[in-house]
Amino acid sequence: MSRTVYDLIGLAAGIAFILALKGLSHPKTARRGNLIGAFGAGLATLVVFFYSNEGSSLPLNNLGWILGAIAVGLIIGVPAARKVQMTQMPQLVALFNGVGGGAAALVAIVEYLNLGDQATTAVVIFTVFTVIVGCVSFSGSIITFMKLQELMTTRPVIFPAGRFIIAATLISVLGVGGWVVTALGTTPLLILAALSLLFGVLFVLPVGGADVPIVISLLNAFTGLTVAASGYVLDSTLLIIAGTLVGASGTILTRLMAEAMGRSLFGTLFGAFTAKPQDVAAAGEERPVRSGSPDDVAILLNYARRVVIVPGFGLAVAQAQHTVRELADLMISKGIDVAYGIHPVAGRMPGHMNVLLAEANVPYDQLAEMDEVNPTFGQTDVAIVIGANDVVNPAAQTTPGCPIYGMPILEVNHAANIIFLKRSMRPGFAGIENELLYDPKTMLLFGDAKASLTKVVSALKAL
Repeated sequence: MSRTVYDLIGLAAGIAFILALKGLSHPKTARRGNLIGAFGAGLATLVVFFYSNEGSSLPLNNLGWILGAIAVGLIIGVPAARKVQMTQMPQLVALFNGVGGGAAALVAIVEYLNLGDQATTAVVIFTVFTVIVGCVSFSGSIITFMKLQELMTTRPVIFPAGRFIIAATLISVLGVGGWVVTALGTTPLLILAALSLLFGVLFVLPVGGADVPIVISLLNAFTGLTVAASGYVLDSTLLIIAGTLVGASGTILTRLMAEAMGRSLFGTLFGAFTAKPQDVAAAGEERPVRSGSPDDVAILLNYARRVVIVPGFGLAVAQAQHTVRELADLMISKGIDVAYGIHPVAGRMPGHMNVLLAEANVPYDQLAEMDEVNPTFGQTDVAIVIGANDVVNPAAQTTPGCPIYGMPILEVNHAANIIFLKRSMRPGFAGIENELLYDPKTMLLFGDAKASLTKVVSALKAL
């Protein structure tokens, strides 16, 4: 295969990636967009095996190792993707993203070693950039995985002089990067990789659990930039296109998520160092709450005219999306106006609730984004909060210094009645109390969300 044909096929794959991103911008076309993206990735991988550089009869060296690596990836990746639960999807995304950044850094290092003294200054600069950002993405993604998987604390990890240590590490990374460009050599490059891995860890540790999805998106953008830079090193137009698309889309998504959380990106990353201590005098005190039974909930719903369902991570944990769809259909059959209030960062990643409800074939016109549904809570008879906490916590508007202060929320506190489905009184992912639980108009229904909703459906049918 000639270089011209190879580049044309690469261009076709790049167009497939662009169409995939377009498809992923809307729930109705997301599945098709995903398939188009998978086709583009498969085409980009396959064409490499048929490209003969400079007329050689064998296009690839070490073909056995390459096929073996692909086989190992298939053996690990396919079962992991098929068996992963929706609640663990963000962790999987974080791992895949980290592996991508680490792979780009390793490829850049190997190519640098192969070129040796023949490497141009531009190639060395791009290699340094790829190693730094790729290693930061790798180690940072591992920390985000551990936070989401609760293998470590989800709270911000801060330490004495933390800001200065992070700044000193960054300066060291940049200094060693300049050393690599001017002096060349394997030793400074390996030192650069080690320092970059350390900086990736320090970079993510101060981020609290509620902000981890934003960091995952940012690290995803980092990985895209490393792929684009490695495309320059490897003289691959396709890698440049694919990496630029990932970097640009990841950057846009990060900005949108930060806006949805009501804070700057800098505040998300380093706000823990300047956050004011919270008043914890009431911590551990037992406070009265109003709990109810499925029959109580069914009676309340039966006389409602408008109900808004607010899904959260607990809904995903209980896999109750089909049951909540059954409840919604039953209420609609009784003439009740039903909508789903969707917060942009509900769950553990953007679109988490949309995907979950799509599994239950919830009509798209019943889904209402935060800006659309908030003005209607004043006319809502019942708000049903299923496994959500931080995204409805009034502390975001009333308690300066708390981890979620300034984050736009679903204002369910304006509804006439609030039903909270919770397993326990445990705080949300941000680790702060929700005063809404103690509101006189709030009724708590304790237990597994799916089991509780099933009982509510049965009780409502009997009325």
